[in-house]
Amino acid sequence: MLKKRVVITGMSINTPLGDNLETFINNLLAGKSAICNWKTLNSSKIYSKVGGDLGEYDISAKIDSYQGKIPTEVFNRFAKLGKKSPFSIAVSLQTAVEAFLDAGYIDKIQEGNNIATVVAGHNLNQKYTFENHDAFNEDPDYVDGLFALYGLDTHHVGSVTDVLQLHGPAYTVGAACASGNVALRCAVDEIQQHDVPVAAVVAPVLDYSPLDLQGMAIMGAISYKSFIDEPHRASRPYDTKREGFVPSHGAAVLVVEEYEHAIARGAKIYAEILGVESSSDGNHLPQPSQIGQARLMKRLLKNCNVKPEEVDYISAHATSTPLGDLTELRSIKDVFGAHCKTVKINAPKSMLGHTCWSAATVETVAAILQMNRNELHPSINIENLDAEVDIDVCRNQKVKHNINILLKNSFGFGGLNSISLIKKYTGKGSVIK
Repeated sequence: MLKKRVVITGMSINTPLGDNLETFINNLLAGKSAICNWKTLNSSKIYSKVGGDLGEYDISAKIDSYQGKIPTEVFNRFAKLGKKSPFSIAVSLQTAVEAFLDAGYIDKIQEGNNIATVVAGHNLNQKYTFENHDAFNEDPDYVDGLFALYGLDTHHVGSVTDVLQLHGPAYTVGAACASGNVALRCAVDEIQQHDVPVAAVVAPVLDYSPLDLQGMAIMGAISYKSFIDEPHRASRPYDTKREGFVPSHGAAVLVVEEYEHAIARGAKIYAEILGVESSSDGNHLPQPSQIGQARLMKRLLKNCNVKPEEVDYISAHATSTPLGDLTELRSIKDVFGAHCKTVKINAPKSMLGHTCWSAATVETVAAILQMNRNELHPSINIENLDAEVDIDVCRNQKVKHNINILLKNSFGFGGLNSISLIKKYTGKGSVIK
């Protein structure tokens, strides 16, 4: 169990299903798909034609909308840096500002603070880098003059700390599709071990390039064969016709805070973090391990002193791959046994697609919003349920369900696993009315 209680006091989201919490959760509960044909990525030479495309989002107008809502000096830095940065970095800045505004903390950030910043992911600006490679091949002088800076993942964390003036520890962590949960674990550790009062978990948009998508298609990881003309049907966890994950844009930020610090300032509290654990399968290939996943779930529950039957809801990794979906379900059955008849599961990627490095954070925001409403979004596109799926996966309809404790799974390429356990908070400052 954690030595210090840790709570979530701010959240933000930016996906094709919404750039604010209310729109986002309402669209999820309505079963709306974020998946379309690629519009802002040239897919003419590649197999991949469908994804969750946020590229037409007007980030400049969104930045302008914060004028008068945040301190003038923060807005000026935000506008200056956000409007010049590559798309993924600009969205990281927007979601970070939004999360601290949501936390009621953006006007409380003091000079010399010890606020931590942890960015989840790696190889983030892929499309920007790809385009600069094209420019270089045409004429080296055409490369963006700030490419050496913007091309670095560390520019995400540097930019966030600059705009918000966060002076605590700041770094990036990469664990493929488990990056968001690993970043959350780091944030919790900063509070537990280093007397950090507040930490930001920043999960950026992975700005895919055509090269990335073609490589994933050739490897057989993503959907590209059957649903080009009906992209909204392409992401279909647990369905017999699933053929791979659907890549998607999405970003989220969590403001994580030491409990006593949050109470002292009168913060609203979304949820309490009971623990986050990580592990490796010891296998560099993208082959999910039932043993590895089950072992990690058991370790997390044991370390948090939580019994399997106390978990009410599992936000599944469920990527819509033939092997991955069933491997995760088998590991859940191993851990939860007879409780599988009671626990509820759903698949946010059925609507959102796979936001990859930010997925655990994006889906944690979704999970907490559902927990505080006691209502689960549907897992859509399950037309023919796989015969092995005998757990309630909220097939094609939202479900009323009382949730006190949730588990968030995230499993990345290279056998990189990370899982969080989060509890509903109903005490002083709770968002539950």
